[in-house]
Amino acid sequence: MKYLLDTHTWIWWNMNPKRLSAKVKRLISEPARYEELLLSAISPWEFCKLLDKKRLAIACDPEEWMNEALDMPKLRLVPLTPTLSFKANNLPQPFHQDPADQIIVGTAREENATILTTDQLILSYESVKTFW
Repeated sequence: MKYLLDTHTWIWWNMNPKRLSAKVKRLISEPARYEELLLSAISPWEFCKLLDKKRLAIACDPEEWMNEALDMPKLRLVPLTPTLSFKANNLPQPFHQDPADQIIVGTAREENATILTTDQLILSYESVKTFW
């Protein structure tokens, strides 16, 4: 099975894994439990925006942090392609208008992956699989 890390899940795994549910922590820590972990290309951008807005702070170089955080077993960074851009902008409605969430959900749908998230708007969206 494929799992897509929501941005906060990726950040928490690499900064503060205590914030993850026991089920998600167990899943991520045991690569034999999944075929592949995915991360949308929008997530590093969101990470940088959180730093820029001072909603997140780190004590090291952000590029170094991202490179290390991308070094997870079976992790694949999924690029934002023209097809994915179109599909993320044309999700089955109703879905909210946050572009990053649209891209994350569109990526999960395109890749047939389950999103690891605490985001209530994504958890309640019936057109994507979630796990927490």
